[in-house]
Amino acid sequence: MVAEIISVGTELLLGNIVNTNAQYLAGRLAELGFDLYYQTVVGDNTAHLKAALDVAYSRAELVILTGGLGPTKDDMTKEMLVSYFGKKLTFDPEVFQNVVKQVHAFGATEITENHRKQAMVPNDSIILINEHGTAPGCVMQQEGKIAVLLPGPPREMKPMFEQCVEQFLIKLVSKSIASVCIRLKTREQAPADRVGELPVARKLDELLDGENPTVATYAQEEGVLVRVTAAAPTHADALLMARMVAAKCCARIGEDVIKEVTEQ
Repeated sequence: MVAEIISVGTELLLGNIVNTNAQYLAGRLAELGFDLYYQTVVGDNTAHLKAALDVAYSRAELVILTGGLGPTKDDMTKEMLVSYFGKKLTFDPEVFQNVVKQVHAFGATEITENHRKQAMVPNDSIILINEHGTAPGCVMQQEGKIAVLLPGPPREMKPMFEQCVEQFLIKLVSKSIASVCIRLKTREQAPADRVGELPVARKLDELLDGENPTVATYAQEEGVLVRVTAAAPTHADALLMARMVAAKCCARIGEDVIKEVTEQ
């Protein structure tokens, strides 16, 4: 299944904060076996978000959105998705009870209309209670399209994904992903014509053309990294496939492999 990530927030678009949510979600989706080809950052604008959704669903079945679920006027992700999927907002007493609980936990006492707004959730959807904030998440499905809405703050988003979303997503995929990484010597430790990315790529030659497992080289300050990634019905099978190709890579690179193979 193909997935796509849309990060909502003008502060992300302008570079005011680092988009760690997309980095985290991309890694988790890959581990779960989803194919991820694109990520999008869009500001707090209804028309721009709709346009981003149209493009995303032209190439993916699952879209995960983070941000824009708060109580203020510029938080419009939930309302936009409700309109996009043709649903209605209904008041959820359980969600409201959690909102009140979280407001009191933050040290506030007054419950405002903005707080009540957060208890308005899409009908006929899976509602995700936020144990670390006031904005609930949700999962909407319609005609082969799936949208997962998660709060923007990482301390709220990550627990919700791990506790609520992950088990839902596992049911959607029929494969598992495993990666094996190989760390090489730096240019200070070995001649550049041996450990540079280009010479390493030449040694690996046709292994870089494989589709499953895939082999890729990454030039980093601490030395070239070679990552072998395999997909299979089970994690054990994928890991075995990746290890076999990683062994071939190590044999070709030879003495310049300095770190034991690490598994993900």
